[in-house]
Amino acid sequence: MTQTTDHSPPFSAPVLLQGGRRPALAACLVRGAIAAGLGLGTFAVLVIALWISSPYPDSGPNGALHVAAGLWLLAHGAELVRSETLSGQPAPIGIVPLLLVVLPAWLAHRAARDGLLPADDRPRPSARGALCAVTLGYLLVGAAATVYAAGGPLAPDLLSAVLHLPLVTLAAVGAGVWTASGRPGGPLPEWVPARLRKELARTRVAVAVRSGAAGALTLLGGGALLVAASMVWNADATQDSFLHLADVWSGRLAVLMLGLTLVPNAAVWAAAYGLGPGFALGTGATATPLALTGDPALPHFPLVAAVPAEGPGTPLNWAAAAVPLAAALIVAHFTADRAAPRHGNRATAWGMGETALAALQGAMVCGVLTGVLAAAAGGPLGTGRLTAFGPVWWLTGAAALVWSAVVAVPVALGLRAWRVRGRAAGADGSPVPAAVVPGPAASAPVGAGGVEVADMADMDDAEFDPYDFLPEFPTGSRKTDASPDGTAGTSDESSEGAGQRAGDATGSDRDDRAPWAVPLSPWPKAPGLSSVALGTDRAKADGEKADSPAADRREDPGAVSTTSPATNPTDHRADTGTAGADAARPSPELPALLPDALPDRPAGSGDADRDDSGPPATP
Repeated sequence: MTQTTDHSPPFSAPVLLQGGRRPALAACLVRGAIAAGLGLGTFAVLVIALWISSPYPDSGPNGALHVAAGLWLLAHGAELVRSETLSGQPAPIGIVPLLLVVLPAWLAHRAARDGLLPADDRPRPSARGALCAVTLGYLLVGAAATVYAAGGPLAPDLLSAVLHLPLVTLAAVGAGVWTASGRPGGPLPEWVPARLRKELARTRVAVAVRSGAAGALTLLGGGALLVAASMVWNADATQDSFLHLADVWSGRLAVLMLGLTLVPNAAVWAAAYGLGPGFALGTGATATPLALTGDPALPHFPLVAAVPAEGPGTPLNWAAAAVPLAAALIVAHFTADRAAPRHGNRATAWGMGETALAALQGAMVCGVLTGVLAAAAGGPLGTGRLTAFGPVWWLTGAAALVWSAVVAVPVALGLRAWRVRGRAAGADGSPVPAAVVPGPAASAPVGAGGVEVADMADMDDAEFDPYDFLPEFPTGSRKTDASPDGTAGTSDESSEGAGQRAGDATGSDRDDRAPWAVPLSPWPKAPGLSSVALGTDRAKADGEKADSPAADRREDPGAVSTTSPATNPTDHRADTGTAGADAARPSPELPALLPDALPDRPAGSGDADRDDSGPPATP
């Protein structure tokens, strides 16, 4: 007989994986090139559409494509040089419309994210390999676009393109790789110093990053509100500027699109205005809430028409300080939410020093992010007086740091102190119930749920039921089940425990006794009561119950006797001669704990076969 051996690869390993990770890296390279090509194509379509709709085009389609390539590089932060000017000298254009950055950054981010997604027909590349491959493919197309745009009317500055294009691409691709990897928070690379890795791994650093980012976003949103309010306030000047820049609808559409892409820049400028340093309107003019000084070189544009008028500021201008104040309060709020949660306790709250340090670090993050936005929002618009437009990045960042630190630190400390006020914590860190807090002796013991037993009788029946505060089946009692014949049945497990506790000395069986008929506290150990007051010794209590005639002599078989053994003149326990009867007697305070407000015992609860006509037999 011949045996055959199957040497084929397992089913879980496809044959397409034989090439290793090279096909996956090649796919990432292609994805990066496609992402750059899509961005270029989008810009080309927009520019060609405007060129076709223009009644007086300055150049042919070749010039429009060169402009599209230049705008694509401008969206990556590269500075453009306009060669055709009235003076004949090249003029730089360095203000990057921040809204243009969104499209190429999103395309590069998506290319890196999709390149790391698992697929059945190819292996998954490493994160570092995907980062390098997508970036390389994107930069190859970017280099070709730079060479092509160099011969157009908006030629890119070579040094600026070499610096900004790889930086923006690497940041967007790195964000995509981080997203595809599950947004991990660590560990940091080994080349980072150990001490710095330890500090960055602390919880307060993550809180500081979150609060600082929230503060920077608040500044940006508040700046956008200031821009909108200023444009409405200066609506006539804004409309006049928009209508005079172009006479045809295609030109006005181009102006509108350019204005929309510059709205984030205007928001950053307005945030810098509210912070105090303001922004430059040329080399010799600065706009601040206090005044607009110098001779501003204002181009004719709708957004620039919303700039405050020259001269000293008014209280309306000073109201812009509400924007950094709101950002600082946001930083404090985020810090306090982590330092002292609303529903936490004192054991889990941060200390004063830890809270202040986290708020200060959040202010630093807010200042750094604001400085970066200010640096990206400004730049030159020409030569001479037009070489400086926008906020000074280091002054804006320092002002954001000062505002946030001065306001956020004390507010965060105040919120922390307010939230931990009056919070008591036990040994295990949990809040201590009010019923067991040490204090002066109460006039009446406290039962389950923190309700005084002595006050049960004073409550209205409509809103109070004593059995709402009693356990359903207290320790030492028996669970009764109704039998089909109407008699009360008992559980074997309960009867065995009751027999062991009652013993032979009682001379009676507890099978016919309902849980609420025992003249003792139904709970074994209520908070605030001692074992003597509650009579937790079930054997002694059962003996007293069996020997007491007052417990059985009552007019209503369903009522609970409230006669105290200490005041009962017919107490026959002294005649039994039982040693230690006085010691086994329950506390005289016990009958006062169970008032007459307890409801009558239901019929058929187990006492139907008992004879209450005479005293029980003496054991």
